[in-house]
Amino acid sequence: MNRDRALGAARRRRSRSTGAGMASLGLFRPGSGPLHRLPALVKLLGLAALGVAVVVAGGPVASLALFGVAALALVLARPPVRTTVRGLAPLVVLAGLAAGYQVWRGDRTRAVEVATDLLSLVLAATAVTVSTPMADLLAVMVRVARPLRRWLPPEALALAVALMLRTVPALGRVLAETRDAARARGLGRDPRALLIPAAIRTVARAQATGQALAARGIGE
Repeated sequence: MNRDRALGAARRRRSRSTGAGMASLGLFRPGSGPLHRLPALVKLLGLAALGVAVVVAGGPVASLALFGVAALALVLARPPVRTTVRGLAPLVVLAGLAAGYQVWRGDRTRAVEVATDLLSLVLAATAVTVSTPMADLLAVMVRVARPLRRWLPPEALALAVALMLRTVPALGRVLAETRDAARARGLGRDPRALLIPAAIRTVARAQATGQALAARGIGE
């Protein structure tokens, strides 16, 4: 009985630790660093430019250079180190699995590109959200989309961006929970035991979010 209680307490502590790390990943932290002083519009344009560069640029050298830029941006944002490392750990695992799959296929160059491109986008998005209040980000989105109101409601765009930014820590939490479940079944080294359940849970989350929005009349 005492052993079962100890195991249960350990699982709850681990769950709280993982959840807290991912829940706080990417949330705004007040500061006076160079990235905090930049206007929200400039940071969003930089994030968009990085996303385009990740898609357009080819080769591991370009991917590593973009990763360096994203890592520098995150350093300038000065997030809490322990929380950020703990929060990014599941995403690093995902990038490693994706790279491992490419190596298994015999394409090591593509493995470097896939892993670094994924991490570059995550690091850059985290840097932006750590250094910018969510209200400022949404206000910029509404202002930029206002001339396109006829085709794209600004409020809908702002909502989509907010959901995207909040999805990153949620996906990390799903990956961490799925990884722990796979380890408990003795399948910690089987990529299918992580990727398939994580994909199913991610799709289920997206469907639940869409149903919640539809129930409130958003997007009709």
